[in-house]
Amino acid sequence: MATTRRSSSGLSYPERFFSAASYVGLGQSSSNSNSSSSKSPISNFKNDTALLLYGLYQQATVGPCNVPKPRIWSPTEQSKWTSWNGLGNMASAEAMRLFVKILEEEEPTWYSKVPEFVIEPLVDVEINNTKMESVAPNGNHFPEPKTISTENGILAEAQDKDVVTEGVGFIAVYDQWIALTVSGQLPKARYEHAAAVFQDSMYVFGGNHNGRYLNDLQVLDLRSLTWSKVEVSAKPDSSEVSPVPLPPCAGHSLIPWENKLISIAGHTKDPTETITVKAFDLQSSTWSTLRTYGEPPISRGGQSVTLVGTTLVIFGGEDASRSLLNDLHILDLETMTWDDIDTVGMPPSPRSDHAAAVHAERYLLIFGGGSHATCFNDLHVLDLETMEWSRPKQQGSIPTPRAGLAGVTVGENWFIVGGGDNKSGASETVVLNMSTLVWSVVTTVQGRVPIASEGLSLVVSSYNSEDILVAFGGYNGRYNNEVNILKPSNKSTLQSNIMERSMPDSVDVHHATNATRDGESEFESGKIREIVMDNVDSDPMGSGRHNIKSGEHSERIIAALKTEKDEIEAAYTKEQLQTLKLKQELAEQYGRNTDISEASILNLELQSVRAQLASEQSRCFKLEVDIAELRQKLQTMETLQKELELLQRQKLASEQAAANAKKQQSSGGVWGWIAGNPTRNRKSEDDYDDEDEDA
Repeated sequence: MATTRRSSSGLSYPERFFSAASYVGLGQSSSNSNSSSSKSPISNFKNDTALLLYGLYQQATVGPCNVPKPRIWSPTEQSKWTSWNGLGNMASAEAMRLFVKILEEEEPTWYSKVPEFVIEPLVDVEINNTKMESVAPNGNHFPEPKTISTENGILAEAQDKDVVTEGVGFIAVYDQWIALTVSGQLPKARYEHAAAVFQDSMYVFGGNHNGRYLNDLQVLDLRSLTWSKVEVSAKPDSSEVSPVPLPPCAGHSLIPWENKLISIAGHTKDPTETITVKAFDLQSSTWSTLRTYGEPPISRGGQSVTLVGTTLVIFGGEDASRSLLNDLHILDLETMTWDDIDTVGMPPSPRSDHAAAVHAERYLLIFGGGSHATCFNDLHVLDLETMEWSRPKQQGSIPTPRAGLAGVTVGENWFIVGGGDNKSGASETVVLNMSTLVWSVVTTVQGRVPIASEGLSLVVSSYNSEDILVAFGGYNGRYNNEVNILKPSNKSTLQSNIMERSMPDSVDVHHATNATRDGESEFESGKIREIVMDNVDSDPMGSGRHNIKSGEHSERIIAALKTEKDEIEAAYTKEQLQTLKLKQELAEQYGRNTDISEASILNLELQSVRAQLASEQSRCFKLEVDIAELRQKLQTMETLQKELELLQRQKLASEQAAANAKKQQSSGGVWGWIAGNPTRNRKSEDDYDDEDEDA
């Protein structure tokens, strides 16, 4: 037998907000809503949730807080004022939506308990024993969502089906992954692909399946939840772009830019020497290779590519020879010019398959990734103005080391999903507040589910001003092609921002009437224990006693104020003395610094003179060496001169002796014959002998 239950899908704002406010006991109908119970539902919530709901209600109905801060002896009112004031200039419509969202998180079945006097349109949803289907206003049937259970890791049907909208808008559960049932031809299971959102569609390009690279482009309509393959057409050549068959690739990045999807880097079967940049025109459905200028980086895969303004910031990755990188390059998308950036500080170690995000259009954050031997969970920040690396201290629930993770930013929150450490997949989905660098766990899954995979993709879409995370694919022992979505709540972020503003460190707040009557506040450890914001009627029987005690109560208040004033003045005088003392110490320190500076200057001058003297001494020593060498050469020349003179004299003597001998021979004549020259006689005898022989 079929039954009927009321669905809130047709109740729009602000009626939906006032219905929720009536349920928790706030607003005009609070007395009616609480007539059947002694306490309103808000009294069962945690103190911080009750305070937040009160502040949002005031923001939505009254506007920004302009009332003065309550006195210190009314801790309940002070806490309520702090909650309201912390919302700043939040718009009324946004406060209404946050109010309903937080109530649905705390009590998902609240709508079924709304009193009948609340006027609203009804949508009948039949619930049979068979499987229920959601009926949209246009008559289309949308399949039931499936939820990833956080207890046993299996897929179970979602319990809350009160909200029926199109596409991903049906999600009524926050901070929990839900596996979608989609239609159309499913893409081939894969990992190390790339995904991007354009308008209401998620595009998936390339990837790795069983060791084979892919080059197909798939699109998922996030409203109809229908898959389809994009048929790529040819495009004539031009001066700026050149159409080429797109090679299969994996480990690349896909960035939406204007009316294009830019695919950059990635591993291919036949890698190029440098990174190539390709673009898919969403209007003409054509791929083309973009012409770039400057010196492009070497080809790589597993890098991070972050869009910062009109530039792409590329960090790390692994090149074709499996060498890990930690270089930084920037591509200007307006001029298509590469710039190799020199940074200062200690950069992250070489890695690939990490995650990157930009905060405040100035700070580049790098988290996780891996090398060939290990995985990382370190966080590095690059100031894009000074190009200086730093490694700040992380706080909160720091994630375990992981590589192959995916990340996406929503405001100042950076969500990290999936990844692994070569042993198992990361089961927890974490978020980093990029302003405070505090980690927190959003949700945890159990078992081998696609969310706990490596190489999955993660994008963010929106529906009805709410952000929705969409994860696809991955590898965890098998290749996946499932689509999972998560609607993040910003309750914790909003609460932390409110609690940072002038909330007492620890306040124990009792019933509002007791706190106001006694004028006391007790300080204990931790948090606000209990707060009841029910509408409490005044006690007519106790009004006389209150009037009798009012004078004494006022006197105690005045005395307490005087005491507090004296203490403040004493503290102020002490601070002035301390400030004066610090100024004197600062002046003395400045004088010492001046003396130190003069001494430093003199020391530098002395060092300069010493350096000059050392240089002169070195030059003199060199000159002395040169002089010694010249003296040695001079002595050698003198010795050679003496030897030359001796040889010349010997030669002259020899020439004179020869001349004398010749002269004597020529002047011998008859006198020589008379004297009987032996030589001459010897020659004559020889001549005679010759003549005899001739005869």
